[in-house]
Formats: sequence, structure tokens, C-alpha cells
Amino acid sequence: MGNGDVSTDVSPQDGGKDQPVQAPPDLPLDFEGFYLGHQEFFHDFAEIHLGSRRTAEQVIHQVFLEILGGWDELLQQGDLEQQTLAVLHRGVTRRLEEDGRPPAFLINGPIAQNLEAVRSQLELSSSAGGLYEEILALPSRQFTVIVLRHLLGYPTKRIARYMGLDTRTVDYHGRKGKERLRIRLGLPATPGKTKKGTGQ
Repeated sequence: MGNGDVSTDVSPQDGGKDQPVQAPPDLPLDFEGFYLGHQEFFHDFAEIHLGSRRTAEQVIHQVFLEILGGWDELLQQGDLEQQTLAVLHRGVTRRLEEDGRPPAFLINGPIAQNLEAVRSQLELSSSAGGLYEEILALPSRQFTVIVLRHLLGYPTKRIARYMGLDTRTVDYHGRKGKERLRIRLGLPATPGKTKKGTGQ
């Protein structure tokens, strides 16, 4: 082979000499824009879960191929950001299941090293036992905001751009995610935070 993972569909009779490597198909311009605007975030997101940049790149390559394969349908359905984030989440989860292991942030990397900072940012001052498992169980938008804001350290404006949301909506999902984590982990409400109508 000698071409790594490049497949040229060249028959053995012509030996593959002077055969150009197949050019990538013409991509829809809006898909190219989507790729350029999201590939950094997709790679960061996958790497923090998979623990390896190389593995993240393999998974994200497949994720973008899946998105490209259903691009027209995704555009017609609307809510492109949510749909593509779901593809990303599925791709990462599928790889973790294939490898038979938990997300890397459970066992290594900057997350383990910065656990105390994450706890304080999430305002979870008690034991954080089960914290990451509960983060994984959050609804999609809350999960994404919590991971981007507290685990990857992205500012609200950047999160809003990636998710295609208003910054106030990002803040809302962040608050709801933190509140859900607090309840699921059985932690007391922070004084002064319950006045603003949680309706409990």
C-alpha cells in the first residue's frame, strides 16, 4: 500500500503509477465554513474525553464524515448546532464504549489536576464524589456548557458561538446544569442563590 490510510481504488494491473490520489469531493461551501468554525472545538472536546489527540483526530474525522453525509438533511431539520453536537457526542461515546473505558477526564489530564478549581467553579464545596458521572448524565445542552466552561475553560462568548446560542441562553444552561448537579449530588443550596425563584 504505502499510502497510509489513503485509498485510491487503483487496480493492480495499472500498478498505481502516475495515478493521482483521488481529490476530495467538492464540499458544500456552508459545510466548509461549519468545519472551519468548529473543528478546533470538536477536537478539544474529543481529546478531553478520549485522552489522546491522535485518537480524538480519528474520531472527529469520522464525526465530520457523518455530518457531511447527512448535511442537507441536517440543514432542513434546523437546530444545526444541536444536531451536530449530538453527532459529536455519539462519536466520542461510541469510541469509549469500543475501548471499554470511562472518559479520560475521569482518570487523567488537566481535569484531575484542577479538580479543586472545578469544584469551586461549580460551587460544589462538599465532596465531589460522582461529579463526573453526573456531568455525563446531564441533558445535552447543559452537559456541553458545563464541559466547555468548567472543564475546557472556554469563555461564554466562545461557547455561545460554538453552540449557536445567545450568551444569556448559555448562562441559563450553565445555571440549570449546576443546579441539577447540586441536587443530584445532594449538596446544600448556596446561600443567596435560591432567592431568584427556583420554585423549590
